[in-house]
Amino acid sequence: MPLTSKAQALHLGGRITIQSLVMALGLMLSPLVLASGAVSGGAQTGAPPAMTLEEGLALAKARACLGCHQVDKKRVGPSFKAVAQRFTDKEGAVPYLAKVIRQGGRGQWGAIPMPGQAVNEQDAEKLAQWIISLRN
Repeated sequence: MPLTSKAQALHLGGRITIQSLVMALGLMLSPLVLASGAVSGGAQTGAPPAMTLEEGLALAKARACLGCHQVDKKRVGPSFKAVAQRFTDKEGAVPYLAKVIRQGGRGQWGAIPMPGQAVNEQDAEKLAQWIISLRN
């Protein structure tokens, strides 16, 4: 394979993964390594990479979430930690929360509904994943 084709093979949806690099270079991986998930590159789970508290706060601030929510205190809406505790062990929590962020919700936390937010799907997923990470 020419070098340009290898470089193109590495570029998967805007990110280079370890697995794509190994495959593009024609290297062999042990089936045991692949089965263990040690070389997933993060692309197969569909989950966004974990954000630090500071990165999550910056995104929440940029998307105006902090107008109604705080990390550890109730404001107009519940704290992010309260949301995390409620949804931590629920299957499909991240996609559900991402949907609520985008479309809004009502009746889960009292009389005040949450209006849908003008947030793209990727940012909604990142925010939902970050909120769930606050469960501790």
